[in-house]
Amino acid sequence: MTDYVAAIDQGTTSTRCMIFDHLGRVVSSHQVEHKQIFPRAGWVEHDPEEIWTNTREVAAGALAKAGLNASSIAAIGITNQRETALVWERSTGKPVYNAIVWQDTRTAEICERLGALGGGADRYRDRVGLPLATYFSGPKVMWILENVEGAREKAERGELLFGTIDTWLLWNLTGGPDGGLHITDVTNASRTMLMDLETLQWDADIAAEMGIPLSMLPEIRSSSEVYAPGRAGGWMSSGVPIASALGDQQAATFGQVCFDVGTAKNTYGTGNFLLLNTGTERVRSENGLITTACYKIGDGPCVYALEGSIAVTGSLVQWLRDNLGLIKSAPEVEDLARTVEDNGGAYFVPAFSGLFAPYWRSDARGVLVGLTRYVNKGHIARAVLEATAFQTREVVDAMNADSGVALSELKVDGGMVANELLMQFQSDILDVPVIRPQVAETTALGAAYAAGLAVGYWSNQDDLRRNWQEDKRWLPNMDAEVREREYARWKKAVTRTFDWVD
Repeated sequence: MTDYVAAIDQGTTSTRCMIFDHLGRVVSSHQVEHKQIFPRAGWVEHDPEEIWTNTREVAAGALAKAGLNASSIAAIGITNQRETALVWERSTGKPVYNAIVWQDTRTAEICERLGALGGGADRYRDRVGLPLATYFSGPKVMWILENVEGAREKAERGELLFGTIDTWLLWNLTGGPDGGLHITDVTNASRTMLMDLETLQWDADIAAEMGIPLSMLPEIRSSSEVYAPGRAGGWMSSGVPIASALGDQQAATFGQVCFDVGTAKNTYGTGNFLLLNTGTERVRSENGLITTACYKIGDGPCVYALEGSIAVTGSLVQWLRDNLGLIKSAPEVEDLARTVEDNGGAYFVPAFSGLFAPYWRSDARGVLVGLTRYVNKGHIARAVLEATAFQTREVVDAMNADSGVALSELKVDGGMVANELLMQFQSDILDVPVIRPQVAETTALGAAYAAGLAVGYWSNQDDLRRNWQEDKRWLPNMDAEVREREYARWKKAVTRTFDWVD
């Protein structure tokens, strides 16, 4: 048996490659950040060619750090930021515009226009599981076709391709203009607002309403199957199978081995994303969550999830560092927050991209409320961390209401779970245990697991369950009266964000 499995994890702020052994342990990792482009307020873009360059760099770096060669790698998996959309020329591979990032809000008018056709924000929800919101990919493609000179004509001639970042990487990894595969998986397709959740195929009527030619759309595949051998240069040209693709939050769910109905995880990254496995049943939320594809293994049935998506959590810490200069590195926020005993009455609602679940308010913008002369930078740092936990409480409440079963514990992962002050406050405000696994970066691990299953590196999901190990558990330690008082003040602060954008 080949010794290892590799995963390319293309995220909102960086790209990395991680190599795992059979026990799911990290053997090596290499990571490179990419530029965040903000052309105007509310717009967020990435350079797709920079991301592709970085992908090759991190893959080579991870292999070199491990002292391995390609013959040691059984398969490569891919996981990615999900709704970020790009369009490129079929013949040259050149993007016609920067990738429009999931956080971008420029499509608010397009979403309103589509909703005005009937049904409002729920126009497509029964078919695609999603509300009409700037978060999702379809309206971003519409914007490119309507605003980039010549794009509409090229698209109608079949000269342009659309993809989320997984599709862009898969196309380049398998040859690019020289016969690259134009494919995506069900999890990423389910974030476009263009895939019917029942048939797992593109909905031609929705695509037509959005003016998106079907010729632009990639073929939808399962999340775990051998797509093709790599043909991208370096060790990825050695015939190593590319064998999985999952959106990052579905990959983290897979990496947390949430294979049973009712199991859930919460990832703390640029944003926060809580997913609850609902099995082969598509559950429609009545409380502001979305219905999404969770994973599909080969020819097996599609497994679905309810998701609570929060736009801004870890990126608020970055904002504190980069825009305000209150800290020099992200981990310093915990030390700064520990200089005070509480938030001093300050509450920070980071509606920088509007509010996602459970509100779906594109008109909202961020507020910092409750300020007095007493409040200092320590209180603001604490309010920043507490914002992540409060927003998570909101989606947990929604998930409890939708599922009819109260969450008994919360599995957590992602970069922010190293922050022990945050994890304790999260347990306190939820009043349930919070559990961190030994491998906290489960996004890459989930992509590796799915790729390994496709090539027989792991035999079945029971192999993966046996790999999961608890690292630390936080137990609630807050008086119930304090908990509900703080949460009520948070909810009051949230209302102050509404109706800011006319």
